[in-house]
Amino acid sequence: MGRIIGIDYGVKRIGLAVTDPLQIFASPLMTVSTGEFYEFITGYLETDDVDAFVIGYPVQMNNQPSASVTYINPFIKRLKKTYPEKHIYLADERFTSQMAIRTMVEGGVKKRDRQDKSMIDKISASIILQSFLDNRSNKKENNKQE
Repeated sequence: MGRIIGIDYGVKRIGLAVTDPLQIFASPLMTVSTGEFYEFITGYLETDDVDAFVIGYPVQMNNQPSASVTYINPFIKRLKKTYPEKHIYLADERFTSQMAIRTMVEGGVKKRDRQDKSMIDKISASIILQSFLDNRSNKKENNKQE
């Protein structure tokens, strides 16, 4: 079983997270500039087995895509074309940045360090990925009970 990569896409930076090999928990990986993403991910895929990508997808409170999908949709299309053998899942990314900041506050991260947007991006990617894993696990449990 390969890992799953979580992606918090941004115009300037992309936050990345990764699961353990058993796909149980997500951990922040790193933040790369958007222009460096494909070079980084190609190198990563050469050394680690990856089954899928989970991309945070911007959705409004009414469950309609937000205006920023105009930036992320071309990224998703290129990712599918570049890695057609990998599954790509979209996950609701509402409130992940606020959750990342709250996580850092609760974890005792100093205010100066909390202003590091690259840290927020990779923690956001981790939250997106862990939410995906939790939802998938809950669906499996519900199916077993039926």
